[in-house]
Amino acid sequence: MAGTQMDEHVDAPTSFPLSQIKVILLEQVHVRAGEMLRGAGYDVQVIDAADPRALRGAMGEAHMIGIRSRTQLDADVLAGAERLWAIGCFCIGTDQVDLRAAAARGVAVFNAPFSNTRSVAEKTIAEVIALHRKLFDRSAALHRGEWAKSAEGAHEVRGRTLGIVGYGRIGSQVSVLAEALGMRVVYFDTTNVLPLGNAQRAESLEDVLAQADCVTLHVPDAPGTRLLIGEEQLGRMKRGALLINNARGSVVDVEALARAIKSGHVGGAAVDVFPEEPTGKTKAFSTPLAGLANVILTPHVGGSTVEAQSNIAVEVAEKLIRFMNNGSTASAVNVPQADLPALHREHRRVLHFHKNVPGVLGQVHSTIAQHKMNIAASYLQSDAAHGYAILDVDAGKDRVAGDAREKALLDALRAVPETIRVRSIW
Repeated sequence: MAGTQMDEHVDAPTSFPLSQIKVILLEQVHVRAGEMLRGAGYDVQVIDAADPRALRGAMGEAHMIGIRSRTQLDADVLAGAERLWAIGCFCIGTDQVDLRAAAARGVAVFNAPFSNTRSVAEKTIAEVIALHRKLFDRSAALHRGEWAKSAEGAHEVRGRTLGIVGYGRIGSQVSVLAEALGMRVVYFDTTNVLPLGNAQRAESLEDVLAQADCVTLHVPDAPGTRLLIGEEQLGRMKRGALLINNARGSVVDVEALARAIKSGHVGGAAVDVFPEEPTGKTKAFSTPLAGLANVILTPHVGGSTVEAQSNIAVEVAEKLIRFMNNGSTASAVNVPQADLPALHREHRRVLHFHKNVPGVLGQVHSTIAQHKMNIAASYLQSDAAHGYAILDVDAGKDRVAGDAREKALLDALRAVPETIRVRSIW
């Protein structure tokens, strides 16, 4: 079940008709993704993920599915996805997908870890300035008809210390932008990351909290980051310091943050992500932070710029096309990664996902030999639980005979007890 190579014409003969490869896109994924996938020859359908019945129906038909952060694909939903080969997360995170359940079914999951980092970094810097100047409070006062002209509590960011927790793709960009504004930057990361510019690495989270006039969080959702900032950590911050969370809603105890702001210990906050978020625009939303002074609340729009969404669409669509047409799993987040060369026109590529136990590759090779097909090239990548074997075989000059041998080979490989999924490409 695959297509032709990306540089071939989409109407060329393929192991599976491209027009029958069904792609479902949900959550208003940027139109560029649909254009690229249709251009590859696939049947692309756009549906509303808000209807659980529509989602389950789509999962039963789709060979590939594209989502953003709102759609939840748990093990139960994936169990109904008999045809599914790949999931495209058109966003940075993948915590909305049960990655283990997907891998156990041989479903590769791709995301876009780079494409919206600049948008998040720029939003963070805008909030650093806005919080220091209390711009949102000043604006709200004018909307109420109050002329609250005063310098009280307003500060330049130049010369102040920005503490960055998580010095990855976003945190490091925030660091560079902050230094350009004249800020001093300290950061903490659990890995030993090389600082950019004059940024200084702190020895601990507590060290960052003690030094910073403003703390910004850029960490993933993981067991070690959940409730990373709670009452104790807020108490370690300098009095009047600011907190920004454009990372994950699970990272901050928002009730503790609300108490710290009301007491005056924390001088303000900008929060884009929340422990519980509505599933749609018409759903009600509440947070203990609502209505507090010098607090900026945004509805999970850190990476939501036109430029970012377009870049994400291109990045993820390219990965899905390459996987379906070529078998490459490079940058997949849940299965072994293999970056494969173009397939020779005289060969057929067998893609074999299997449990990573001793002897499987030997069974695969002997099965191919029993079907009198010569292996022209082979590739293998594995992780602790799964293996991904890619074998380019010579099916012979007679296409009809080659088709019969290939079908018999695939049936035999499916009979190997450790096989998870198998398909071929030509």
